Amino acid sequence: MKKNDWKYLLDALLFVDLCSITAIGLLLAFVIPTGKGPEASKYFMGLHRHQWGDIHLYLSLFMLGLLVLHVWLNWTWVVNSTKSYLGEYWQKALWALCCAWVVVLFIAWVAVMF
Repeated sequence: MKKNDWKYLLDALLFVDLCSITAIGLLLAFVIPTGKGPEASKYFMGLHRHQWGDIHLYLSLFMLGLLVLHVWLNWTWVVNSTKSYLGEYWQKALWALCCAWVVVLFIAWVAVMF
């Protein structure tokens, strides 16, 4: 497969994954009740609310992996666009952007762990 074919497949997977995450998020927010109540009402299509939450989490983690692949496949575009927008400071800006993502991921990890 050519690089453009991989990009198309990856973008299609990202779209389907995003739609699935959104649909399950809306399902969890508006259809399946939370809190105390009859246990039978917390099921939808044979799955409990917590099982839907697990699917939502796994799809989100899968999307993170797809996003990393997306950036990797489009890295030359990122570098060239950064060069054209920022001129001689493009390397510093790109490093700052990468470091910012590492900090954001670390903060998210700390928030989840504690």
